[in-house]
Amino acid sequence: MNGLAMRIFFQIPSKSNFIIFLKNSVISDLLMIMTFPFKILSDSELAHWSLRAFVCRVTSVIFYTTMYISISFLGLITIDRYQKTVNPFKTAGPGSLRYAKILSATIWVIMFALSIPNMILTNKKTTVSNVKKCAFLKSDFGLVWHEIVNFICQFIFWINLAIIVVCYMLITRELYKSYKRTKGVRKGPRKNVNMKVFIVIAVFFTCFAPFHFARIPYTISQTRDLYFACSSKRVLFYLKESTLLLSSLNACLDPFIYFFLCKSFKDSLMNMFSKKKDIVQTNECTIRKKDMLNADYSEETPI
Repeated sequence: MNGLAMRIFFQIPSKSNFIIFLKNSVISDLLMIMTFPFKILSDSELAHWSLRAFVCRVTSVIFYTTMYISISFLGLITIDRYQKTVNPFKTAGPGSLRYAKILSATIWVIMFALSIPNMILTNKKTTVSNVKKCAFLKSDFGLVWHEIVNFICQFIFWINLAIIVVCYMLITRELYKSYKRTKGVRKGPRKNVNMKVFIVIAVFFTCFAPFHFARIPYTISQTRDLYFACSSKRVLFYLKESTLLLSSLNACLDPFIYFFLCKSFKDSLMNMFSKKKDIVQTNECTIRKKDMLNADYSEETPI
């Protein structure tokens, strides 16, 4: 679904901030999905144990980086939707589009600048025993940096959560005012926008909130061994892994958000399917004509 979304979005011109943010979100989701096979092979022990070191040093870092990039762009998308609700006829000028591109690039640079040290500082020699836990591969400063980045990422999550909640409360208020002015005549658009609100907030709370409640105590248990018993560490680990599954689900749900939020995406998708249907029908007609031309009419046709 994300591959299809990528194909569609890069046929759509970047004529609004909204499209620019959605395109960045698609790229982030695809990078996250590319890390899944490595974690699956490593955790299921289907691959050599040395793969676990690569997961700790590279793919896990990319996974978390793209997660917070997606969260950041979801916050920007929400702000854009609020502005569109307040000023529905305002179009983005060249300056606004340039600013959106610069802001998008800045988010990528900042997140990878925070994350790359986690790759570099996971530098201890790997063995069969220490590779089972990523924290064992980190240097002393690597553990400190990991904890710092974790709190920064938590800040990113809670800021974007506040943005989403506040913006959609304001959007709902604007829609209610519009509803009162029109006395409920336009029920269709109001219902559609309410569905958008439900989808964005539901995905955000379902995918990201449980993990962020579990991540802080888990990270502390990894970086400060003396404060936690082994049983507590085990519980926090399974809690983190379970909620991490929900965070991964975001990459699968985002294409549905694109479909409901972006009219250009929806129209392009429908046009793509209609063209394919026309091609199939044309091919079927061509095959029928060839069969008719190649038919053997030498035999008598029964009455």
